Amino acid sequence: MERTEPLLLKPEDISRVIEMAWEDRTPFEAIEAQFGLPEAGVIRLMRATLKAASFRRWRARVHGRASKHRKIRHPAIDRHRANHRI
Repeated sequence: MERTEPLLLKPEDISRVIEMAWEDRTPFEAIEAQFGLPEAGVIRLMRATLKAASFRRWRARVHGRASKHRKIRHPAIDRHRANHRI
């Protein structure tokens, strides 16, 4: 898949990427599969879009978090979305 830069994403796609990046159970690989944006691209997008303090808070939150990386997450976690029941 071709890598997508943040400037080429539609505003609604940028909003969804940010939402997925904040979610604990959504791995960076899922964002890359859906939007073609690798982890480094997500970091660039978050840095460019969020306020400085929000970016630092997000970065501290996801740095080294196993659930954000499929290769190091626990094998029992096989989903990246919560099960919503109405």
